[in-house]
Amino acid sequence: MIEDATESLSEAFWAVARQLRHATRESLEPWDITPGQGRALSVLMRHGQMRLSELSEHLRIAPRSTTEVVDALEERGLAERGRDPHDRRATLVALTERGLETGGAIKRARRAESDKLFGALSADDRAELARILGLLRR
Repeated sequence: MIEDATESLSEAFWAVARQLRHATRESLEPWDITPGQGRALSVLMRHGQMRLSELSEHLRIAPRSTTEVVDALEERGLAERGRDPHDRRATLVALTERGLETGGAIKRARRAESDKLFGALSADDRAELARILGLLRR
């Protein structure tokens, strides 16, 4: 009986995760941005200019994949590379003005999608869910 309850909880969790992924993809469509590119925009907005290796760590992806993400952002005029003044071998990546504007618009769109999904919960339920998810993340 306990296994069935755990499986139901797991299935419910993944169903909500799928809903969030779908909503994320939909919220990014107007900008033709992939979820990976959206995550990179978000990290760069939050932390500012950083080395590609740092961005890889934040995104938890291989450096080669980070290079591809930054290439795509650069092609769209959302990010730019530069030399690290402290280490000529290192490359820094930063958002352009257009990247900051796009990142802000995406953040607002994602927040609206999230509000729609979690808006079905009372304020107390949202607080409790945030508390529980915080425990699980640790």
